[in-house]
Amino acid sequence: MIRYRASWVLPIAGPPIRDGWVVVDHGRIVAVGRRATTERAAAAGDLERDLGRVAIMPGLVNAHTHLELSYLRGRIPPADEFVSWIRGVMAARRERPDPAGPEILLAVHDGIAEAVRCGTAVVGDISNTLVAFGPLTGSELAGVLFYELIRFNTPDPRGVVEEASRRLDALAPTERVRTSLAAHAPYSVAPLVLRGIREAVARDPFAPCTVHLSESRAEVEFIATGRGEWRRLLEELGSWDASWVPPGGSPVQYLDESGFLDGRVLAVHGVQMTGADLARLAARGATLVTCPRSNRHTGAGTPPLEQFYASGVPVAVGTDSLASAPDLSVFAELAALRALAPAVPAASLLESATRVGARALGFDADFGTIEPGKRARLIAVSVPDATTDVEEYLVSGILPEQIRWIET
Repeated sequence: MIRYRASWVLPIAGPPIRDGWVVVDHGRIVAVGRRATTERAAAAGDLERDLGRVAIMPGLVNAHTHLELSYLRGRIPPADEFVSWIRGVMAARRERPDPAGPEILLAVHDGIAEAVRCGTAVVGDISNTLVAFGPLTGSELAGVLFYELIRFNTPDPRGVVEEASRRLDALAPTERVRTSLAAHAPYSVAPLVLRGIREAVARDPFAPCTVHLSESRAEVEFIATGRGEWRRLLEELGSWDASWVPPGGSPVQYLDESGFLDGRVLAVHGVQMTGADLARLAARGATLVTCPRSNRHTGAGTPPLEQFYASGVPVAVGTDSLASAPDLSVFAELAALRALAPAVPAASLLESATRVGARALGFDADFGTIEPGKRARLIAVSVPDATTDVEEYLVSGILPEQIRWIET
């Protein structure tokens, strides 16, 4: 057994421990405590390693990203309106029609390496092509690869979902890298495809599901009236279904009344959610994943973060893709959350980036907190000697060079 000592230990499951320690045996956490109690354990023969002026904490959880879009870093300019940004992404993807081309694969590998350098242990990765599955299984990351379906107009909705399920089954997921289905968004997935996705996911009692939800004003307009920029884009793409009837109400209300929302759903973005929408999410036990830096870049708007936390909805953190974020650092995302939500306790923000995301993705048995029995996938973050509020320091903007993985 190895006892790691540090200036701070952040169990997440409890308050920070000043002058703390973590005992690890064969890659699992055995115990955690305060330095004053080390003498008895040290006498038992534990190997001691003093890590110095660092905070030991669980590896972070990036609950929403798109690794297959990593090759678009810096290529899609910021937009004032979300659909304009989407058009830019579509145009850029058409330039690389081979989803497993060398540039795309190299960028996926680089994105994974960047995420690990930034302290990420678990990801919720969204994929339309499944190209990231191989790189993920060969990496140090754990996570869920969500096969995202986009199909607003189809004569065979059940067949669309069945074919997607067959493709996932052929991947042979592992305990560390799992797979599931995802719906892109209410404006891009037909009602019967939405139903088929939920039915398919329900066959696995532990699989999560995810959907982009209430991200933009255009989405809210489309669901309420059937008009606006999304309608025009669907018509341009030849994807408009003339038989579709706008459900009215909000996107959250639509998915809730369709039976889509429950405790296994990760609802991503929520920029345009109202108090009533958040109450619906809370009632269903869904998790809201916020990506504020991406929202600003895409023109979606500024998420009402303080309202998110006040609503009681579990809030997780995602970076989104490198097509809309400058990096894959969850610590950088936390700094953005802190700037937008000064009233939210730093402890709550850190919990969003660890325990909440791990639970939403189905990895909370092994990740998200420092507790006996969990995997010792831990990071050590350098902190100034005079730090008194370590939680506030950790949401202030931690750089990759301050982070190192504890090799157990």
